[in-house]
Amino acid sequence: MTEQPPPRVQNPLTLVMKAKSQEDYAALKQLVEHLQSLLPDQNPVTIALNKIGTVHFARFAFLGSGQVGVITTYDGDFAVYINEFIDTIGDVFNALMKHVVGAPPLPVQTFRQEFLDYVRATDVGCVGSFYSAYPERTVLDILGPIGDPS
Repeated sequence: MTEQPPPRVQNPLTLVMKAKSQEDYAALKQLVEHLQSLLPDQNPVTIALNKIGTVHFARFAFLGSGQVGVITTYDGDFAVYINEFIDTIGDVFNALMKHVVGAPPLPVQTFRQEFLDYVRATDVGCVGSFYSAYPERTVLDILGPIGDPS
């Protein structure tokens, strides 16, 4: 009998958003660059990532052709993950969504399911399998519990 690998707890997200226009792309670029220029303790995205404690890696990327990517590796359930971000930085998503094609109704805090559906629809997924050197390890396995001083 072949031994099965442990279940993977990490999941990839490659959200690709298309700007409505060149002006909207410029606005998205300005917003993202502003957020990313803030010190970590003043950046709402970084604060949310640290608070939620399930994200291994996260980044924004300008992909050309008026597209912006949000690329993350997170632990656990997709809906839980997205809802945690709605709860902590919903207004950041509201600001982004104003400028993208096919955006859900706003605010995302009210239209949660529509936002979840939008993210699912614009997640381009992986080609082939998703590789991780430690697929069964969560962020908390690696860092320890949030707030643990050791």
